[in-house]
Amino acid sequence: MAEEAGRNARQEPQVDVVVVGAGFAGLMLLHRLREAGFSARGFEQASDVGGTWYWNRYPGARCDIPTTDYTFGFDPELEREWTWSEKYATQPEILRYLQFVADRYDLRRDITFDTRVDRAEWDDAAQLWRVHTSGGETVTCRSYVMATGCLSVPKEPEIEGAGRFRGDVHLTSRWPHEGVDFTGKRVAVIGTGSSGIQSIPLIAQQAAELTVFQRTPNFSIPAHNGPAPAARVDQLRADRDAYRESARWSRMGVPGEATELKGVTTPEDVRRQRLESAWEAGELQVITSVFADQGTDPASNEIVAEFIREKIRAVVTDPETAEALSPRDHYFGTKRPCLDTGYFATFNLPHVRLVDLRKTPITTITESGIDTAGESFEVDAIVYATGFDAMTGALVGVDVAGREGVSLQEKWADGPSTYLGLMTAGFPNFFAITGPGSPSVLSNMAVSIEQHVDWVAGCLADLRARGMTTIEPTALAEEGWNRHVADCAAITLHPTANSWYMGANVPGKPRVFYPYIGGVDGYRAAADEVRERNYLGFRLTGPDGEQCTDGVVRRLQPDVAVVLEMMAQLGLPALESLPPAQLREFMDTLNADRPLGPEVGEVRDGVLPGPAGDLAYRLFRPASPGPHPVVLYFHGGGWVIGDHGSDEPLCRDLCARSDVVVVSVDYRHGPEARYPAAAEDAWAALRWVADHAIELGGIPDQLVVAGWSAGANLAAVVAQRAREEGGPALRGQLLLTPVTDSAMATDSFRENAEGYVLTAGVMQYFWDHYCDPAARTEPAASPLRGRLHDLPPAIVVTAEFDPLRDEGIAYAEALRAAGVPVEHVAARGHTHTSLTMVDVVLSGAPVRAEIGARLRALLPEPATV
Repeated sequence: MAEEAGRNARQEPQVDVVVVGAGFAGLMLLHRLREAGFSARGFEQASDVGGTWYWNRYPGARCDIPTTDYTFGFDPELEREWTWSEKYATQPEILRYLQFVADRYDLRRDITFDTRVDRAEWDDAAQLWRVHTSGGETVTCRSYVMATGCLSVPKEPEIEGAGRFRGDVHLTSRWPHEGVDFTGKRVAVIGTGSSGIQSIPLIAQQAAELTVFQRTPNFSIPAHNGPAPAARVDQLRADRDAYRESARWSRMGVPGEATELKGVTTPEDVRRQRLESAWEAGELQVITSVFADQGTDPASNEIVAEFIREKIRAVVTDPETAEALSPRDHYFGTKRPCLDTGYFATFNLPHVRLVDLRKTPITTITESGIDTAGESFEVDAIVYATGFDAMTGALVGVDVAGREGVSLQEKWADGPSTYLGLMTAGFPNFFAITGPGSPSVLSNMAVSIEQHVDWVAGCLADLRARGMTTIEPTALAEEGWNRHVADCAAITLHPTANSWYMGANVPGKPRVFYPYIGGVDGYRAAADEVRERNYLGFRLTGPDGEQCTDGVVRRLQPDVAVVLEMMAQLGLPALESLPPAQLREFMDTLNADRPLGPEVGEVRDGVLPGPAGDLAYRLFRPASPGPHPVVLYFHGGGWVIGDHGSDEPLCRDLCARSDVVVVSVDYRHGPEARYPAAAEDAWAALRWVADHAIELGGIPDQLVVAGWSAGANLAAVVAQRAREEGGPALRGQLLLTPVTDSAMATDSFRENAEGYVLTAGVMQYFWDHYCDPAARTEPAASPLRGRLHDLPPAIVVTAEFDPLRDEGIAYAEALRAAGVPVEHVAARGHTHTSLTMVDVVLSGAPVRAEIGARLRALLPEPATV
C-alpha cells in the first residue's frame, strides 16, 4: 500500500533538469541535454555566461593550460570557427569564447541570469527536486546539477582590522569589471598564489609603490607566452580526433609522453637536459612530469624543486629576497604550481618590496595601511589575492537538502563523500560537475568537464530508456570510492602540504585530500566501467521497481593495479608453464632491477650446517648498537624458487623498521628435494641460529621465526616442532601471507584464482613439485592441521587479493581458538606479492610499518643483556 501511495504522490516536474552555473560546465551540459531531448533550465548569478571567467578579471588573469587544450572538443565545427590568439589566453578572450559558444548553440534562452539558487530540497514523495531562487521562483525538476565550479567562492580576508581600512580594497576573485587604475598609488598585495603571481607584475607597472606581503612562497615557472606551440598545432590539425582522444586518455587531460626515468637514478646530464627543456616549455604538464617519481619520492622531488630555486636566484638580484621567494616548506607540485610572466624579475624594481610574513607577520590592518610585527606601511589600496574556498565552497554554500532533510553541509561536515566525484548517497538525482573525488583541479578542466557532462547526460538517457526515475549511490560504493581517492593520494607527497587541495586555506575546513589524483585516464576508465557494469554501485528506481548492482569499482591499491597492468602488457608466460629451472632463471631476471630496500648497518653472507649439506644464509644487521633480537626468516617461492637473497628488500625493510637482526636462510627446493626436505632444513636452521645468536649479534632469548608464503609455511612448521621438542624457545612467529593448508578449497582460491600473479594454477604447480598428495595433510606440510596449543604469539598477515587469504585467516582464527595470542594484519587492496615489493608498491609501506610495530611489541628490551 505504501508503495502504491508513493506512486500516486509522484508529480511531473516542470523541467527535467535544473543546471546551476553558466561556465564551461553549465553551457556544455545545457547543450548536451537539449541534444538528448531533455528540458532544462539554467540559473546563473552573474549577468552573463562565463562562470569563473566572468568574475576573475584581475590584471594578468589567464588560463594555465594551453588554449589548444583548454577548449571544448565535442564539436569539430566549433573548433574550426574559433581560433585562439595565443598560447595562454587572457580572461577577456576566454570570456568572449564562452559567449561565442552560448550564441552558437543559442543557450541563453534556457538561462536565467542575475539569479542565485538559494535552496534546493528533495521531495521523496514526489520524487523530484524543488529549487528556490533569489528571484522568488520555485522550479521543480527530476534532476538537479550543480555546475558551479571548483574555484568560484572567494575566500574572505581573515586579518585583524580588515574592515577598518579607508582606502581602496579589491579581491582578485571579484575584480571590478571596469578595471582599476593604480597609477601613482601606494599598493599592497596580500597573497602570492596564482592570482597574486599573475597580477603583481602588471600592478607594478602602474603603482608608485608596491609592497607584496607573502606568507608562503610559491613555485612558478615562466609561461613563455606567445603563439600556440607550432608542434602542438600541427599535431592537432593533422588528426584532430586522435589528438582529442589522446587528451581524454592522458593523465592530466593534455596529450604528452609519460617518462619512466627516475630523478635520483637518472644521469646528471640527462637530468639537466630534461629540467631545462621543461623550463623552456613553460607548461605545467611538462614541469610536473620531468621524472616518473617526483610526485612520490622526496629525493626526486627535491631535484626539481632546487632547480626552480636555482632559477629564482638567477633572476632576483637581492639574495635575501631571492631566498624569501624560494619555496622550502612544501614539495614541488603539492600546491598548484604557477605560470608567470616576469613575476620574479618584478622584485628587482626599485619601487617593489617583498615582506616575508613568516618573519614579520601582519598584526592588524589600520585605517591607513598595514601593521606588521616589524613596521607599519601606509598604503592607498589593498589587493587581497587570498584565493577560494575550493572544491566544496560552492556546493555547500547553497542549502541543498536530500533525503529526510539532511543537508549536504551536514553530510560533508567531516569532509566530502562522493561516488566518482559526481553523486552522493542520500541525494537522489543530484550531480556535481567536477566535484570532490574527481580529477577536476588536478587536470585540464575542459577535458574533465566534458567527461562529466557526457557521463551525466548519458546516465539520464539510460534512466529514461529503462523507465527509471531516480539514481543514487549506495553507501558501499561511496565508501569504497572515498577509500580509493584517499589511497591514491596517500602514495604521493600531496597530503604533506598545507594546500587548498587539503582544505588547509580555510579555517575549520576538514583536512582531507579533495580531488582525485589517479589521473584523467584512470578516472575515465573507472567511470566507464561503472556504467558498463549496469551502473555498479548505484540504486535505480522507477514506477515498476528498482535495480541495484552493488559493489566497489576500485578495490586494489592504485599502485598494485598499475603493477598488474604493466605485467599484463608484458605478455609474460604463465609461470606454471615453465620448468622449475627456467622459472628460477626468469624470476632472477625480474629481480635483478628491483630496488634493494632501505640501508641497514651490515649485510653479510654465511653458511650453516643442514641435514644434507651447508645452507647459505644472508644476515641483515641494523645500524643501531647491538645486540638485537633475531628474526630467522624463510623466503617465499612455493618451495621451488628463491634463495637466501631473493627476499632481500623485504628483509632489509624488516631489519630497519623493527631494529632486529634478520637471518634469511636458504633451504632445499622441489622437485629436486621434495617434502620434507625444506622443513628439515628449516628446523636445522632454527636450532643453529638459536645456538649462535650471540655471535650473530643477537639476544639469545629474543628469537622469532618468520617467512613469506611458502617460507611462512616453514616458519609455522618449525614453531610447532620447537614446541614438540622442547625448544628452541621462541618469542613469536611472523607469518606473511602463509601457506597453511593443501586443500586449496577456500573462497579466496575461487575469488582470486586468476589475475593476481599468484594464481590457483601456480599454487597447484608448487604443491605438485614439492609434496606428494598422500603427505600433504601432514602438519609438517599443512600446519593448519597440526596441534596449535602452546605455540608462541603470532602475527599473521593476509592480503585481500590472494588465493591464500582465507587459509591465512583460518590459521589465525585456529591459533586464537587454541589460546595463542594472535595479531592479524589484513592488507586491504593488496596481492600475495605486492607487500614484498619494497619501494615499488608504496602502498605496502604502511602495512609493513604496522608489521614492524607489532613485531617490536613482541620483543621488549631486556633489563640486562
